[in-house]
Amino acid sequence: MENFAERTHEAMQDVVMVPGAPGPAVHYYMIRGGSKQRNITIWQTGTVGGEYIKTYGHYHVGDLDETYKILEGEGIALLQKLVVENGVPVIDRVDEFKAIKVKAGDSIYMPPGYGHLVVNTGRTWLVTSDDSPVDGFNDSASMPGHADYEPVKKMRGFAYYVVEKSGAPALVRNPLYKEIRSEILNGLSQ
Repeated sequence: MENFAERTHEAMQDVVMVPGAPGPAVHYYMIRGGSKQRNITIWQTGTVGGEYIKTYGHYHVGDLDETYKILEGEGIALLQKLVVENGVPVIDRVDEFKAIKVKAGDSIYMPPGYGHLVVNTGRTWLVTSDDSPVDGFNDSASMPGHADYEPVKKMRGFAYYVVEKSGAPALVRNPLYKEIRSEILNGLSQ
């Protein structure tokens, strides 16, 4: 398994709010240790078209959960669970959406069935460790086999984007989503 990857500005164009807006050459770095070691992710600071730097976002394949520990910095974790009809997730309808503020020392649990991404809203690097099982079939540090990125790509991101508004994080609804049944925004303005 390759252990290091970086998510470039070019690769993030599928999921940013403003494709083509300038940004850093690399949005974040990943060092993968698999199930025997923890994984480390390091986010750049800043924004792309007003949107804070974030991870690409994904849903887990199978019944996997994951816990992130925030080692340095501050940010917002976005979690969303899709509506399921006849056993099939409907990618443009969200059953539950959560925006959770995180800072150094916090842990955030990603339950099975929830898509997730993390956003760096601070002025320093955001650094996390996680227990994602990145050592299965066809795993790589960049696109691990336990993660499904395709629904996020098709919807150009999650149900909300986290943007800088008057120097603070705020949420902007992604217009491609037809429905959000339940949302917990934890005081973030829209």
